[in-house]
Amino acid sequence: MSKFLQFNCDLDSFIDELKNKIQNNNRHIEELLIQKEKNYSNFVKPLELMEESLEEFFTPLSHLNAVNNSDKTQDVYSTALPIITEYSTLLSQNLDIYNAYKAILQNEISTLNYEQIRVLELNIQNFELSGAHLNEKTKKRLQEINISLSELSNDFSQNLLNATNAYSYIITDEKDIEGLPQSEIENAKFEENGLIKYKITLQMPSYIAYMTYGKNRHIREELYRAYVSRAPENEQIIDKILALKNEMSNLLGFENYAQLSLATKMAKDEKSVLNFLDSLLTDSTAQAKKEFQILQKIAPYELKSHDTSFYAEVLKKEQYDIDEEEYRPYFEQQSVVNGMFTFLNKLFDIEFKKIDEVLWHEKASSYQVYEHGILKAKIYLDLEARESKRGGAWMHNWQSHCTNEKGEEQLATAFVVCNFPPSTQESPSLLRHDDVVTLFHEMGHTIHHILSAVNENEVSGVNGVEWDAVEFPSQFLENFAYEPKVLKMFAKHYKTQQVLPDEMIEKLVKSKNFLSAMGILRQLEFSIFDFKLHTKLYQGEEVQNLLDSIREKTALIKPPKYNKFQNGFAHIFAGGYAAGYYSYKWAEVLSADVFYEVVDEGIFESKTAKNYLKIILHEGGAKSMDILYHELMQRDPDVSKLLRLNGISK
Repeated sequence: MSKFLQFNCDLDSFIDELKNKIQNNNRHIEELLIQKEKNYSNFVKPLELMEESLEEFFTPLSHLNAVNNSDKTQDVYSTALPIITEYSTLLSQNLDIYNAYKAILQNEISTLNYEQIRVLELNIQNFELSGAHLNEKTKKRLQEINISLSELSNDFSQNLLNATNAYSYIITDEKDIEGLPQSEIENAKFEENGLIKYKITLQMPSYIAYMTYGKNRHIREELYRAYVSRAPENEQIIDKILALKNEMSNLLGFENYAQLSLATKMAKDEKSVLNFLDSLLTDSTAQAKKEFQILQKIAPYELKSHDTSFYAEVLKKEQYDIDEEEYRPYFEQQSVVNGMFTFLNKLFDIEFKKIDEVLWHEKASSYQVYEHGILKAKIYLDLEARESKRGGAWMHNWQSHCTNEKGEEQLATAFVVCNFPPSTQESPSLLRHDDVVTLFHEMGHTIHHILSAVNENEVSGVNGVEWDAVEFPSQFLENFAYEPKVLKMFAKHYKTQQVLPDEMIEKLVKSKNFLSAMGILRQLEFSIFDFKLHTKLYQGEEVQNLLDSIREKTALIKPPKYNKFQNGFAHIFAGGYAAGYYSYKWAEVLSADVFYEVVDEGIFESKTAKNYLKIILHEGGAKSMDILYHELMQRDPDVSKLLRLNGISK
């Protein structure tokens, strides 16, 4: 059982296989329920492993649909989604299983270990949040809502991807690409009718490059307009999603979706979240306004939304004599990956060994992971942007560390996906430092999952971790991408192998908090909008009106009316962050606090880092993060460390 699964997804037979697996699962559930003497080992454990097996089967399809999207993957995924959702909903509402779990917890609580107790407690909570204890009519309606929500979320995401891929801006005048990174110019260049032209797209590397370096203000505005007005059809989907989530919350006994969301999070109530966000807003606004005034001074006209990235880059060069393009040759993708592995080896004694195997794309790769010399896990990297790939970056867990009924060990696997500049035969993939930070962030999620030592898969790794704590390990790791002794491990010029000079490292570190308060205001805008949006039912223009009212406090530039940011807010409408986007800042308090403890102890000599491995990474979701955090730090989180991290003084 310790062998890893082979990545395989037969699109032609997937639906039939899925139906067969679900049929077998339902039969197995009936057999388990017939047992007269139910206990953890003969009832809970088999159910756990059955669900793990189904997840292991389904994950490759969802992964392919995200990284090698095609008409075929869309069709199969869209067909599979209601099937798996209906099954999961019915299972989560099964009153017999719910009652059995409650009885087992009551009867065996003195003999179960804390992992097993946590599995039972979380399952009982999930059953109640799924309406298992409600009447059949209500359960049926909740089932319909879940299926509709899964389909709507998929449609939202697909609309966004289609709109991103459908747009391109063709430049014919070479003056209009002056200032762009040479690698981006080469990627954009194509020949048509004997003429050299340049194609700028809404794919992240291309879009960010022009918004940051493109001198033609008209083109920047056109790109910005296209980006923030993508997928207008998502407006109707948003209304449907919000209405369904509100109805679901009411059926389950909550006043709104925010309350339902908080039932599984660290934050205690709505007031706690809004007070936390308002406090950060108060602490950050004065400095953000000063930063904006400085930015406005260097511009020859009143700044608009499509100008800020360009003039921020100009100001950055002026203030810190720092040119991001000068850094990119030192951040060749494979060198960064290898250097990050070296850093993790020194910090946690984990080792990554590359495997030679054929995967879903020639740019994907895989590694076996060893902890203290023992095989622990396997990861897959897919780091370069392409048209068939959903934008953004993420970690997707596949297998979870656990033991089966016989006590045999299963090892963990996970996917790490990014959208870095693509490499070609002529040029390597040269990253921006922001890309390096992103890679460290996603690897933080990854090691949180794969280094788990928990034996119950439902609370192993990222499973069972409160949503507003799940970003803690990722943010903790990303902070090291600015540490000089860490940078020197991988920041080497891809041609000369010269290590990034101390002077350039110093500039990079100093520039870390460049316009940081403005950045916090932007994140708070997203967080407050998301949370308030789910405190009552908003429909139609009410959604835009709410966003506009929040921007009165958070936006230093009034966005144009055509900016429909919400139509592209995939985190909350196609991801798991509804009424939970605040989690990024909530978790950042934890990550900043622990990070500075490790840094102040010398990083590689840090006792806190070693304890972090044992307590946070090894324990996964087996205990509440609140408990684990206090075990690690022996105190409450220090919020001032978040302000220190962002260079904000009160």
